[in-house]
Amino acid sequence: MDERQPDSNRAAIILVALIPLLAVAALYAQHFVEPLVAIQAAPSVRPVMPVVEVWLSTADHRSKMAPQPDIDTRPHDASPADIVIDIKARYQTMTGFGAAMTDSSAWLLQNTLNAQQRRALLRELYGPPPNLNLNMMRLIVGASDFSLKLYTLDDIPFGQTDPQLQHFNVAPNLQDVIPVVREVLSIHPEMLIVASPWSAPAWMKTNGNLIGGELLEQYESTYADYLVKYLDAYRSHGIPIFALTLQNEPAYSPISYPGMVMGAETRARIVARYLGPKLAGRKPKTAILDWDHNWSHPEQPLSVLANADAARYIDGVAWHCYEGSQHEQGRVHRQHPDKDAYITECSGGDWPLNMNGELLWFTRNLLVTGTRQWARGVIYWNLALDENHGPHFGGCMACKGVITIDSQTGAVTRNDEYYALAHFSTFVLPGATRVKSNDTDADKGIANVAFQNEFDGSMVLVMVNIKKAARPVSVTDGRVRFEYTMPPESVATFVWNPDLPAALVRRALRWLGDRGSST
Repeated sequence: MDERQPDSNRAAIILVALIPLLAVAALYAQHFVEPLVAIQAAPSVRPVMPVVEVWLSTADHRSKMAPQPDIDTRPHDASPADIVIDIKARYQTMTGFGAAMTDSSAWLLQNTLNAQQRRALLRELYGPPPNLNLNMMRLIVGASDFSLKLYTLDDIPFGQTDPQLQHFNVAPNLQDVIPVVREVLSIHPEMLIVASPWSAPAWMKTNGNLIGGELLEQYESTYADYLVKYLDAYRSHGIPIFALTLQNEPAYSPISYPGMVMGAETRARIVARYLGPKLAGRKPKTAILDWDHNWSHPEQPLSVLANADAARYIDGVAWHCYEGSQHEQGRVHRQHPDKDAYITECSGGDWPLNMNGELLWFTRNLLVTGTRQWARGVIYWNLALDENHGPHFGGCMACKGVITIDSQTGAVTRNDEYYALAHFSTFVLPGATRVKSNDTDADKGIANVAFQNEFDGSMVLVMVNIKKAARPVSVTDGRVRFEYTMPPESVATFVWNPDLPAALVRRALRWLGDRGSST
């Protein structure tokens, strides 16, 4: 039996259920229109206005994605507003949001939870709204710091080489990563997966070790073959790879976990001569993303993109959040508007600066400002870690996952990052377009970003109040206007649709989703 069949059945049931709901929506809309026509001479009759749905989270954890009373809207007028949305000024379309399925995350999901617990949790994380609806994922080619052991996919005894890659295999991933990802795909078949290697096999490197060193130039073509074999091997297991980076954090040489330095000139040469031509023409396409490191060094991807032979094969730039400003991400995009931007790694952790939680930082800095600076997708680091910030091999000793799974009991804790992502992933659907809204972060202490969903034309606005005082905010999109008082240190998502039938269908879909997730 096809393991994706249950979700296909559910989709079919929803579609069938929508047919009468669409008819009801049309009649419902007529209910408002016809009386207005009949009594159009009466000046006191007001047009039927949409309402704004609101979900709220607060830094003190009193509210966690809690639905709030709907807000009434009124027609747009000439009075000033704090946030002005211009739906005619349109920017990037969104691919989605997600987190990395590291070896540590997959191992926890596979070994700490039973099949029923795991399925329920994965459906909560990856199922359609009102579930979290995560639809992007990062996988590691070989081991990272969040693995239980050191390995690559072509390990051979020291002193030997394997230029034909005869020993290539994905056996290390068969017990946890591959089965967990396949289960995720059975819930969300359109998952977009970005794959990144931490190190080439040791025999390809200058120091013969997975930790440190660089790629020997004589093996650059072989390394490209290694990555292509990874794509083919994972596809043979039913796991398509949406995008590939050449090297995780290529400007950093770790001392306790796999890694290697790979300069801009080397990356450009590998893409131009080997990887680009090998992937060109393959269907479905796997995109190539350069850099995969911090905002602090925009000159690195700019140098690679200045190489025309390499740039023709590069689809975008991947960014990490640990140093620098998101505005450098925007700077690179503006110089190369044909290249997409993605945030492929950012981790929170139990370090002193974050003792009051990370809801505000992640929502404001990663998701709001990151998307305002052209990111089409945002991928957090570990999806799941245990109560001891692991299991892992070296590297970060205090990192947190989107969720924490207790290694003894299997109990799941949803961290601040879970709710930060939820404020976007549940409402900003793939294909949504970011639209213009004035930047109110610096002058009003309210960060904001706005989108319009392609599916039904609904508007989504996310606001972050970083201040310790409540803040009244007025909003207009040129058609409707509403007011809301943001609580202290809070995040809110607002959704509205001036098209009443579409709004009714949206509510029906959400109701059906609630019903489906409870069964």
